[in-house]
Amino acid sequence: MSGNADLENVRRYRTIASLYRQTAAFRPAQRWTLLAQAYEYERLAMTELEAQLTGYDSASWNVAATA
Repeated sequence: MSGNADLENVRRYRTIASLYRQTAAFRPAQRWTLLAQAYEYERLAMTELEAQLTGYDSASWNVAATA
């Protein structure tokens, strides 16, 4: 269940980042602020994904070690 929730968070973060990038294309005055926000949400998505993959690697390693 937690894995699905983590992937849902990644999807949400990436969607929000995409919306910020799209908005930046149509609002030149706020472009850099919007792109900075998009970058921050992409960073959050990558952090969440890396944490999940690290957890999978650890679980796989523990299963392999006990086998």
